[in-house]
Amino acid sequence: MEVVDAVVIGAGFAGLRALYRLRGMGKKVAVLEAGAGVGGVWYHNGYPGARCDVESYDYSYSFSPELEQEWRWTERYATQPEILNYINHVADRFDLRKDIQFNTRMAQARYDEQAARWTVAAENGQTWSSQFLVMCVGQLSTPKAPNFPGQAAFQGEVIHSGVWPKHSVDFVGKRVAIIGTGSSGMQMTPIIAKQAKHLTVFQRTANFSIPASNAPVSDEEDRQVKASYRTRREQAWNSPTGLGFKPNKQSALDVTPEEREKVYEAAWSRLGYGFALSYHDILLSMAANDTAADFIRRKIGAVINDPVVRDKLVPKGHPFAARRPSVDSGYFQAFNRDNVELADLRESPIVSFTPEGIRTTIKSHSFDTIIFATGFDAFTGSLLKPDIVGRGAITLREKWAAGPVTQLGVGVSDFPNMLIVVGPGSPSLLSNVMVSTEEQIDWLAELVRHMESNKLVEFEAEPQAEQRWVAHVNERAKETLYLSADSYYNGAEIPGKPRVFMPYSGGVRGYRRILHQCAQDGYSGFTLRDAPAASGGLNRTPEVSAA
Repeated sequence: MEVVDAVVIGAGFAGLRALYRLRGMGKKVAVLEAGAGVGGVWYHNGYPGARCDVESYDYSYSFSPELEQEWRWTERYATQPEILNYINHVADRFDLRKDIQFNTRMAQARYDEQAARWTVAAENGQTWSSQFLVMCVGQLSTPKAPNFPGQAAFQGEVIHSGVWPKHSVDFVGKRVAIIGTGSSGMQMTPIIAKQAKHLTVFQRTANFSIPASNAPVSDEEDRQVKASYRTRREQAWNSPTGLGFKPNKQSALDVTPEEREKVYEAAWSRLGYGFALSYHDILLSMAANDTAADFIRRKIGAVINDPVVRDKLVPKGHPFAARRPSVDSGYFQAFNRDNVELADLRESPIVSFTPEGIRTTIKSHSFDTIIFATGFDAFTGSLLKPDIVGRGAITLREKWAAGPVTQLGVGVSDFPNMLIVVGPGSPSLLSNVMVSTEEQIDWLAELVRHMESNKLVEFEAEPQAEQRWVAHVNERAKETLYLSADSYYNGAEIPGKPRVFMPYSGGVRGYRRILHQCAQDGYSGFTLRDAPAASGGLNRTPEVSAA
């Protein structure tokens, strides 16, 4: 058994950042990565058209000014290969690979209450003893397993967008199906449409999407960003979303229709996902949201030729951005091609898969390749996949049977010394996740430093604090329109999953203030101890003030 200070699970952006920070504090760290390389979601999601919906300069690490200056982004919205090149560059530049064990999946982590340490076991039989367990598994890293009748009968090629093959996939001359119209489906559709003999897109719910307005980054733009990078970062840190610009303080209802149209037109042509910030109340007021949704529907409808297809593709029935909108590059225009067909699953559900393809209630389709772009078990999927056993032999699955419960999204009672990065209860997918990742890891690192300085061995979230935080998360969500739609924000993506709103909608800036106040108050909501708590629960040993 290897003895370390911290075991970090995952070598994506969060895992590398945690390794860099903890190692810089002199900690011995072991990073376990199930894949064969760094990158997390960007290692596995190599489908055609995979691209970030946050601008490249903002979807990057801020901890190293030298890194900021030396890396040259080529596009406004980086593609998956470029993002993967970036994270590999970071791993090499800071010599991070020596502490990462690839092709190593955690099977179990069990907390030793007497020793105040975690025993972590991998599927390959290796074990580690660690004071801290840092979960950097990502929110969109466990693909949602499709389950259609007769699925195994299909004799052609089957691919899931979340575990895209590392070899080149050729669609030329093939009949292809894409099931799912979230970001993955929307991004790959226009590219595969240009290659395939015929493409059928199976849609359950039409979703809103904003043009990426992607473009190469000019040398002049690169110089301008790098000359004022710190200012740009500070704008992101102090914004609600971490995108670097603030919402329009006006209400969408307090301006003339003509002025509103100009604002929306400018946002449509430049802001991508940031369109939702055109006015501050787009996600707070249904009337305000209607003005944005109507504009987007008009824009989408204007580029679709067939009126029947247009009616099916234009989103309706849920507010704009209540489900995460996509950022696309020609998705809707692809349906004007003669070789692209839309299959509306609400109109004609899938009856079964066949050896040749898919049979719906109205048609039998023949395919060479079927692509599942069906998304992920978001927020909790990767946290609940391994067997994590805390105090009193309770498992995290048992603890979260009715939905995830955390203190500030980072700690869980009954699971001492376990840290969760950008998990449920934090801004997570309602923010530029890079900003949230770095913010939380730096906060967690300072907690570890505080414990070391005060000779503390154990920290644990307090149950009452967890309940208060969950109530606060729900209160903030009720102020918005997020609860008015089924989405992965509230567990609707998986049948039987608890319907609980999981991310924190109070914004990056507000959340950061709460984290900092928690630390200033001596890590309020957490119990910190100079000796392990007695078996069976909290507050059974003398505690040391964390102030």
